[in-house]
Amino acid sequence: MAVASGGCTMNNDASIPSAHAGRRELRLPEGIVDKAVAMSLAEDLGLGGDITTEATIPAGTRAKAVIAARKAGTVAGIQLAKSAFKTLDPLTEFETVIDDGGTVQAGGVIARVSGDARALLTAERTALNFLGHMSGIATLTARYVDAVKGTKARIIDTRKTTPGLRALEKFAVRCGGGVNHRFGLFDAVLIKDNHIEAAGGIGPALERARQHAGHMVKVEIEVTSIAELIDALELNPDAVLLDNMPPAMLKEAVEQVAGRVITEASGGVTLETVRAIAESGVDLISVGALTHSAPVLDIGLDF
Repeated sequence: MAVASGGCTMNNDASIPSAHAGRRELRLPEGIVDKAVAMSLAEDLGLGGDITTEATIPAGTRAKAVIAARKAGTVAGIQLAKSAFKTLDPLTEFETVIDDGGTVQAGGVIARVSGDARALLTAERTALNFLGHMSGIATLTARYVDAVKGTKARIIDTRKTTPGLRALEKFAVRCGGGVNHRFGLFDAVLIKDNHIEAAGGIGPALERARQHAGHMVKVEIEVTSIAELIDALELNPDAVLLDNMPPAMLKEAVEQVAGRVITEASGGVTLETVRAIAESGVDLISVGALTHSAPVLDIGLDF
């Protein structure tokens, strides 16, 4: 039996403090949805169209189908699935059973669709590719979120996304209950180890960042030791990224920070280690695996 629950949000303000902002019920912008779907359909159809469907299905044939999960998970990508069908047949009827952010059990129906049979068959793979990929991200994110329940830590994503699909994948993270980190290089300063090395140290890197960034831009800096953290705190960053620190060192770092800045743990986080990391008291835990290693959720369409 399918169980619908909740809805997902998309945070367009990707600055670090947004991790603690109130959740808003939002959808993906239609322009992003339509562009992604158009590119996917064009890739599939090429110059010749769907030669299999055109050869086997008489024009004007009508059909009904169900989209169902073959494994339990969290749904994301409904808008894109709907757009795929309606792009090829605007008269397609698409009934959403479980919204983005809802949970589905194995065998549960996610949506029902009816319309021109040729259009349904041609759009099927595009619709399922988006649904499976995004739902896989949402499902993995939900597992991480569940693993840190009872702590103050929030699970956040990274820029380790599929080129061209970042907005969709970060939306899927929100559907799984996670929070978005910065969307790109443009909306927050994050000084990493290579920046520090090239700049000549933590001090010069932070000082230049503060001089360059506007008053609305947040500045975060990566540190790998307590000594580096102490140096960074003297220059008042907005957040510190505690890179590859074991839980005991993370706890010491949190005590050193004493609430003055936002703390983010990062590096090699897994479902087996995330609870111990969260219990150190950090505010955020960034997990690249949410978007670069999430398995596709098995979803099918049947007439």
